Amino acid sequence: MSTPAHIDLLLEPDDPERIASVNGAFDAHLRQIELKLGIEVRNRGNFYRLLGPEEPLARGQALLESLFELSLDTAITTEHVHLALLESTGTRGPSERLAPLATGEVEVRTRRGLVRGRTAQQKAYLQAIATHDVSFGIGPAGTGKTYLAMAKAVQALQAKHINRIILTRPAVEAGESLGYLPGTLSEKIDPYLRPLYDALHDMIDPDTIPKLMAAGTIEVAPLAYMRGRSLNDSFIILDEAQNTTPEQMKMFLTRLGFGSKIVVTGDVTQVDLPNGAKSGLRIIEGILDEVEDIAFNRLTSNDVVRHRLVGKIVAAYDEFDAENQARLESRQGPTRTSEQRSAEPR
Repeated sequence: MSTPAHIDLLLEPDDPERIASVNGAFDAHLRQIELKLGIEVRNRGNFYRLLGPEEPLARGQALLESLFELSLDTAITTEHVHLALLESTGTRGPSERLAPLATGEVEVRTRRGLVRGRTAQQKAYLQAIATHDVSFGIGPAGTGKTYLAMAKAVQALQAKHINRIILTRPAVEAGESLGYLPGTLSEKIDPYLRPLYDALHDMIDPDTIPKLMAAGTIEVAPLAYMRGRSLNDSFIILDEAQNTTPEQMKMFLTRLGFGSKIVVTGDVTQVDLPNGAKSGLRIIEGILDEVEDIAFNRLTSNDVVRHRLVGKIVAAYDEFDAENQARLESRQGPTRTSEQRSAEPR
């Protein structure tokens, strides 16, 4: 395994207050830079060593120098670092946007051991989460979309790249019948959030989870609870996103704050919205495909890592749906997609 390139940087004059301002509380700004550029930043006093690929290293050096210069007149905040990162990365086209800055196999260490992508697409998905502020994982059940995103969230929390994890999903089936279910509001919505709890227990010692939730370090809540909030320094996962409406999807994505990441997961073949409502996940790629720093990752039955029959079941259903669609089109002519219908003038 080759040794990564490195750059040594000495920020002068040696001013501890300015250095602390650049680094952030508990080196939070350095972790923010590492997460965005895909590099490692080591620091002792006013000496910095940056390790990683050559191009991001040069960006990291220039960014630290500019922040140090800015610290002469103002206290550096997460917002300053975020804006400096945007300037340092510049504008990238769609193809370059999908190219990971980091190299090698992606691995995430949790309390149950090492979590790694088993397929090429899972590895690309993990890379995209590491190098993009907003990532979408779209695919059938069993492909690891939510589990891998959860592992990355726990990794970011343990490395102090973020201050909290927020897990959310729409409680579609609850609807108006929610009031008829027994128990408190928390008990009523718990069944819809249980899969997120289950994945979380795989990643973190179960005894510590209640304490982390009581402190607000981990939050599990229905999507409706996200409205009106701005989520800074957070890793936010929206699960079962196929059950969001376009309005809900827009509301959720605009919660993104400084120093945060969003991962959206879902399966567009499993929409449970009532009365034929349009799925926000089905149309989102057509809306955001050209927006910088957003990655779309599609997983298929080839990426299923559950029982070997699950992949075969998913593939069989895909074939069945394709044959039905072909028969329908042969009788009625080509049908318009939801994206085409939404684009038509009214």
